[in-house]
Amino acid sequence: MTAISGITITPSAVSQAYASAAGSDQAGPGTGTKAAGGFGAALSGAIGNVLQTGQQADQLATAALTGSGISGQADLTNIVTSVSKAQLALQTSVAIRDRMVQAYQTIMNMPM
Repeated sequence: MTAISGITITPSAVSQAYASAAGSDQAGPGTGTKAAGGFGAALSGAIGNVLQTGQQADQLATAALTGSGISGQADLTNIVTSVSKAQLALQTSVAIRDRMVQAYQTIMNMPM
């Protein structure tokens, strides 16, 4: 189990994420399932999900401030939950970006 700035990564969570990215219900070596677009498509999808989560949080907060939200949808609990999800998604994407930059720098510093 690994912790990245408040985020705990367990083997089961990694397995589920891999299965989701691969388009399979089960993850593991030898399943023979490949993602349709590969790593780039998985990364684009993840970034799209982060943006969508942030937009949903913004919409709920705006609806609560203007009073135009559907009854029950823009209550304080839903707003706080939505903003927390957006914050977690952003922290996760920043952690992944940092790891990718670190990997790139490590590769660039390798002797040829």
